[in-house]
This record gives sequence, C-alpha cells and structure tokens, in this order.
Amino acid sequence: MATAGHLISNNLPSVKQLQCFLAVAHELNFRKAAERLRMTQPPLTRQIQCLEAVLNKPLFNRSTHDVILTDAGRALVIKAEKILQDLNALKMESLASESSLRIGLTRTLNFEFIEPVNRQLSKLNARDDIETPDLTSAQLLQCLSKNMFDLVLTGEKAIGHEDTVQYRWVCREPLLMAIPAGHPASLKDNVSLDDVSDLPLFWFSRSANPSFYDKCERYFEQLATPIKRVKEPEDSLVMLTHIARGKGFALMPRSKCTFTQEGLCYRALIPAEAEKLNIDIYVATRLNEDRETVLQAQAILCDKRFLE
Repeated sequence: MATAGHLISNNLPSVKQLQCFLAVAHELNFRKAAERLRMTQPPLTRQIQCLEAVLNKPLFNRSTHDVILTDAGRALVIKAEKILQDLNALKMESLASESSLRIGLTRTLNFEFIEPVNRQLSKLNARDDIETPDLTSAQLLQCLSKNMFDLVLTGEKAIGHEDTVQYRWVCREPLLMAIPAGHPASLKDNVSLDDVSDLPLFWFSRSANPSFYDKCERYFEQLATPIKRVKEPEDSLVMLTHIARGKGFALMPRSKCTFTQEGLCYRALIPAEAEKLNIDIYVATRLNEDRETVLQAQAILCDKRFLE
C-alpha cells in the first residue's frame, strides 16, 4: 500500500509535461515545439518549468539563440518516450473495436513530411492516435500480431514475419547525408560516400533493422574505400551535434532531416548511390486479414496514382 500511495501522489510528472518536454527536445526550439503542439509558447514554457521543478533538475540550457539538452534532459528523452509508448499501447488496447481503423507508423520516418503518403493517410477513417512516433517497425509488427493495430507502415520488410504478415509496397523514401558544414563535400549539391571517406559513419547494430542494415551493407561492400564506422548514439540529437563538430556523418531518411544546428548540413546522394541507399515503405497487415475497411485502407495507401 505504501507503493500505491506514492504512485498516486500529485508530485509526479504529468503526461502533458512529458509531451511538452519531448516536443522541445526534438525541436530544440520553444516556438517550433509550441507550433507542433498547437499551443502558445508561454504555457509550453510553464509545463517545462513545472516538470523541472518536479524532477528538481534542469532539462535544458537556454540562451538567447540556443536550446540545448542537459545530461538529465538527454536521459529523460528515452524514459519519457517509453512511458508515452506504454500509455499509447494501453489506450489502443482499451479502444480496440471493429468499427474504427487503427494505424501504426514507424518512428524511423516522419510521414508529415512524406507528402504523398500523408495525403493518403488523411483520407482514412483513423483515430486521432494514428501518429505513433515512439515505435520502431519491429515494435509495430508485434502490436499488429497482438491485434493492437489493423495495419502499419514500416520501413523495409521485417525478417521473420512471413508466416503472419503480408506486405504491399507503398513508395521509396530517399536518404540524405548529414555532414559537417565545414567539410569540403558540403560545397556539392550531391555527395558520394567517397567524398566523405575521411569521416566515420555513425551506424547502428543489425538487430535494430536487419533488412535496412543488409541493404546498405551490400552496397558498402562494393566500395573501393572501406567505410569506417562508429556506434550511433541512442539520442539522434547527440549524433547530429557530433556531426556538426566534424566527428562523422550519417545517412538519414529525408523526412527526418528537420533538425538544424550551426555546423550541420544535409546533402542529397549522387544518383547511383541514391538508387541503392534508400528506405522502401510497406503497408503491413495480418496474413489472414479480410475486413473490408482494412483492405480498402491498404488499397488507398498503395494507390500509385496518388503516390507519384
């Protein structure tokens, strides 16, 4: 009972505070975060101040021009995303029904900036919680198998779900190269991997996304100059800060290249590499799916007349 009493006290972070914190952490700009949350800046600032008071530690270092996560702020990003992910899953379980469409979107991509797909999504009779940026493709497929989603949009086909999931190709998301603005390659409109061979690539482990990892590695093996790799930080903002300081480069989906910082720039790949290095987007449904609403949604998302 002592534990329960502690958990129901009013001296805990609220969901709204965590949502506001994550918006600012992703944007590193209070004005942009307020716009993203469809609120004004003063109440957003108050939510952050209240959260810092509850936790008794600063989450951001603020100056006239910059907003930077503190060590405590960076640690909270991962925990806050997990908390909101669990709450979102709880909501979907309690609201599951046959009459409404439940769609999961991989956090690997930002579908708001993939205009053809975003336009098709707006046509569907989906719940307000269609946006699920805190779930990976692998987590989405687990939710799909548990009937927590009706269909999901993933980056690449997952390995090992052939007996339970069917895929239909939607479109292809280009990759951009995030590089230091002071690097000579930044003077080009289209950059090749050879242009940045002096820099290490921030790279992830294969277990995070085997299909995408294997696609890229097959191309890397063909390069004349081997690519040096360093472990990708869990926090992408930390990685981009390292890149801005000249410590490496990264390959990122175009829709996720929205973070700006002095010393950081994004460049398109040369056509030959862009053809090989990209993310294929698929709509995934359960293998035995036969509900008309789900099949119609699948057809809308894969309609090539509107995706070109």
